[in-house]
Amino acid sequence: MGIQDDAAVACAAYRITENGQTWCFTTSPGEELLDAAQTLRRYCTDTEYSTGKFISLYSQAQPITPEEYQQLIHLRMENTGKVTGVFDLDFDKREFSAVHIMDGWTTWAMRDVIPSIYQATSSRFATADEQLRKLLELLDGMELTSAGHLTAQNFSFSDEVMMENGMLNFYVQADFDVDAAFGTFVCTDENDDWLNIYANYDIAQDRLCDTLELNLCKGDGTEENWSYHLNAAEQEVLARKMEEFCQQQNGMSLHDFARQLQEEPGPSPQIQM
Repeated sequence: MGIQDDAAVACAAYRITENGQTWCFTTSPGEELLDAAQTLRRYCTDTEYSTGKFISLYSQAQPITPEEYQQLIHLRMENTGKVTGVFDLDFDKREFSAVHIMDGWTTWAMRDVIPSIYQATSSRFATADEQLRKLLELLDGMELTSAGHLTAQNFSFSDEVMMENGMLNFYVQADFDVDAAFGTFVCTDENDDWLNIYANYDIAQDRLCDTLELNLCKGDGTEENWSYHLNAAEQEVLARKMEEFCQQQNGMSLHDFARQLQEEPGPSPQIQM
């Protein structure tokens, strides 16, 4: 059953990593955050579920490809109602991640989610809305930075946007746990390394590039460069933040600004502050 065939029925999408293996599936009708957290708690606390396979809790699970999973992330970010939730449960790292339509990913440690969902679903909170509100209240401040789950809060820019090689070049401030996100070792007093993070907007293509460019400058004077691939939720929230920044700094959309730069002869201009 393809994604399009099942479009009439709302679904949820899961990616599960367990014992070194990863698989993706959909469930229908789709769960929301409260349901997914309850299922996680049941799986981790009930000895009946000793199969080592979270998917075994879902008799109606439909396997999907990683590409279809990305499509469902994109649909979730569009808030069409067709996708009630997208979840990424990594039992090897003990992380629970969910897509939020405003912020992109949010990640918590499973050890924080399990007692919080138990408290939130106690009989004092009667409706699902009350329970969800309580769950988010209990988890507030416990969010983790997680590779593959960058959130809107990770994307803030310094005050200069350059144009270089047909790209608008945004400098992303490294004011979050970049070690958790990118596998570096710079959030420490043990070395003098620092990380430069760049997000690019392709002027000719009129769209965000799907990678962040990373430049690690080491205390010994050497450098390393590599790319971080952005998934559908990360791309969406980054594009929104870049658009917002361009509007604030330049009074026009990224599209209009890029078009203006294409039409201007002479040396590459910069956004005027």
